[in-house]
Amino acid sequence: QGVLVPGLGTFAVVHEQINGTEEVYVVRRPVFQLDMDMSCLRELVFPTVMIPGDTKIMPLDYWWLSQTNSLPPDMVRGCVEETILLYSFQLRTRQRPAFTFENIGILSCQDNVLCMQFHCSCIAGLESRDVWVALLLT
Repeated sequence: QGVLVPGLGTFAVVHEQINGTEEVYVVRRPVFQLDMDMSCLRELVFPTVMIPGDTKIMPLDYWWLSQTNSLPPDMVRGCVEETILLYSFQLRTRQRPAFTFENIGILSCQDNVLCMQFHCSCIAGLESRDVWVALLLT
């Protein structure tokens, strides 16, 4: 399953098969597919990530988020939208702030490359059997 954050991109979990010398590993790992206004990204390079077509993509659940912080869903939606607009503006004006997603990772820009770096704990939480393989792939 994946989650679409409007104006920013989609977070998803993909299954990837790796052929080892003696064993075939199938690991779950997080991916992020950027989906921002191209005018924000004109000078930036970002990795192309393909989320399989059979992955169920759900919109960001503002009601669920509101339950985690006791704010009304409309206020949460407004905060998310304003934060994404601010981040887009900063990229457009050549500012390069890091965008941190708690317990997930950091969307950062270094040397004009914009990429999502997932926390090891996020990857390990998705893959219990072959954590090291998933970490190396991600």
